[in-house]
Amino acid sequence: MGQYGRPSMLWSMLVQVRLQCTSASAIARYARNGQLDHARKVFDETPLSHRTISSWNAMVAAYFEARQPHEALLLFEKMPQRNTVSWNGLISGHIKNGMLLEARRVFDAMPDRNVVSWTSMVRGYVRIGNIAEAESLFWLMPHKNVVSWTVMLGGLLQEVRIEDARKLFDMMPEKDVVAVTNMIRGYCEEGRLNEARALFDQMPKRNVVTWTTMVSGYARNRRVDVARKLFEVMPERNEVSWTAMLMGYTHSGRMNEASEFFDVMPVKSVVACNEMIMGFGLDGEVDKARRVFEEMKETDDGTWSAMIKVYERKGYESEALGLFRRMQREGVGLNFPSLISVLSVCASLASLDYGSQVHAQLVRSEFDQDLYVASILITMYVKCGNLVRAKQIFDRFPLKDIVMWNSMITGYSQHGLGEEALNVFHNMCSAGVPPDDVTFIGVLSACSYSGKVKEGLELFESMKCKYQVEPGIEHYACLVDLLGRAGQVNDAMKLVEKMPMEPDAIVWGALLGACRIHMKLDLAEVAVEKLAQLEPKNAGPYVLLSNMYASRGRWGDVEVLRKKIKARSVIKLPGCSWIEVEKKVHMFTGGDSKGHPEQPIIMKMLEKLGGLLREAGYCPDGSFVLHDVDEEEKTHSLGYHSEKLAVAYGLLKVPEGMPIRVMKNLRVCGDCHSAIKLIAKVTGREIILRDANRFHHFKDGCCSCKDYW
Repeated sequence: MGQYGRPSMLWSMLVQVRLQCTSASAIARYARNGQLDHARKVFDETPLSHRTISSWNAMVAAYFEARQPHEALLLFEKMPQRNTVSWNGLISGHIKNGMLLEARRVFDAMPDRNVVSWTSMVRGYVRIGNIAEAESLFWLMPHKNVVSWTVMLGGLLQEVRIEDARKLFDMMPEKDVVAVTNMIRGYCEEGRLNEARALFDQMPKRNVVTWTTMVSGYARNRRVDVARKLFEVMPERNEVSWTAMLMGYTHSGRMNEASEFFDVMPVKSVVACNEMIMGFGLDGEVDKARRVFEEMKETDDGTWSAMIKVYERKGYESEALGLFRRMQREGVGLNFPSLISVLSVCASLASLDYGSQVHAQLVRSEFDQDLYVASILITMYVKCGNLVRAKQIFDRFPLKDIVMWNSMITGYSQHGLGEEALNVFHNMCSAGVPPDDVTFIGVLSACSYSGKVKEGLELFESMKCKYQVEPGIEHYACLVDLLGRAGQVNDAMKLVEKMPMEPDAIVWGALLGACRIHMKLDLAEVAVEKLAQLEPKNAGPYVLLSNMYASRGRWGDVEVLRKKIKARSVIKLPGCSWIEVEKKVHMFTGGDSKGHPEQPIIMKMLEKLGGLLREAGYCPDGSFVLHDVDEEEKTHSLGYHSEKLAVAYGLLKVPEGMPIRVMKNLRVCGDCHSAIKLIAKVTGREIILRDANRFHHFKDGCCSCKDYW
């Protein structure tokens, strides 16, 4: 018996130890995989006699891992025995769950602390950015190891206290590769590349992270060629190394080299692809950006956001909305950047349906409480012609920032509601929000669009003396426009001559517009000559002057202008209008609607409208046709202006009772303005037209601009 008893007992002990170890490791494994129920089942099925402190610690950690700190604490209270590891687990668990105060209470109450306890608390304070408390605790530590020093070093670097970090670094009794790499990163982030490189060169041993940090430092600081040389001699490279080097090229705008580098990358990570999409997009290579997007096997939120942002920034609004629709079909979660980009697109296209849909998404995500988002929503609704909705959002916020006030002032201004814009301005000043330069552009424009000359001049005079805002060239342009629209064209010209800065194209453009309204040919010729010097490729001024010559029957001068346009290769931007129907944008260019699939019914509607307008006394204004042709041909040309085509389509497709919203890339012509007023009257419909300058609300034969535009 004695012969076999001892080995049998030893075997039993070994089995017991193994069972205990297996139990603890299984609990930990299940916790890592998020299988809390399995972890608890293993814990509960382990006999009480076999549950070691390690098993209890593992189960407590599992609850913390699953974001159930209350359950973890309850289990901790039931532990028959605890060791320092148990208390440390409680500290780190609370810190992981963002419960730093509770972690500190545990730390202060624990019977014995070791270096791990102290380091965990220091790390916790660093994580929330309370570096002062972290530092205070760090210097109280009775014993510090390399991890403690490295954590504190990271905290100082996080607060950009580079000199203090260097002093601490020099005091470190032992500097491992992580500490040195952190110090190199800190120097690189501050642009102190020589000091970073000195540390790098002194290192006896470097890992791939160290090499990548140094390469990335050079790349981020636009020393891309040095970064490439270092990259080429790296003993090993990983995905991060390749991406860091690629970003050096993209952020420096060197897209040809970026493209070549991207082609040879062994693994094209999602981050690298996203970087190429944005890089190509900013470089104007939208097709290349889309090719990268389509060839990606795996995407993330940033991929879709990047592609939508590219479309938005480069004026591909329809494509941006198309991608937005595809995101929805494919069930891709909409993130904040993509929603903001789509809102901007909706504002540009005046796509109210999609804008409202994005607004709903923002409400569901609780992003709509943000002042920045509220400002963008206000701008979107303003540009979609829905001032009521914009005002509702504006009124919802008791505390408004300057951007929100400016958005509302500009909105009323664009709609020609000068009185309302001025009321918002006065309310803003009463609320103690000081106006800025953007505010004054808004209120001065509002005065200009509504003929409030006296108020506009007083506001301009008060800018510097009362509000300490220095008038800029944009404000002078507003004042020139204000005087010019009101018929005081000579005074506007005197102002241009007395300006404290050189007039730019906007100022001369404002003067030219006034000359067109009041038929001041002599000053118009001066303005066009100035504009030809400032913007030699812009056809707009020539077109306006041609209109003026044509209205006076000076066809010889019109022909001279046409020759100038041809000789100088001036670009004439074609007029186009668009309308959104059932979440689809329909585009029309001047001349006809042949490109539209429903062209026959559009033509029938135009014929019907032509008859109704003639009965209502409409007479086409031939002065808006530039060519010396007979009246019949002029009438035909005017009848096919893009805004008329869009309105006709709106009458066919937009349900009764809903306003027809049309957008145009240029200013609406005088003939179309007169015609649409009558169309609104004879059809009993409300038509909202947004042109390049402002909004026109047509109803019952009248326009909101009161023909003052």
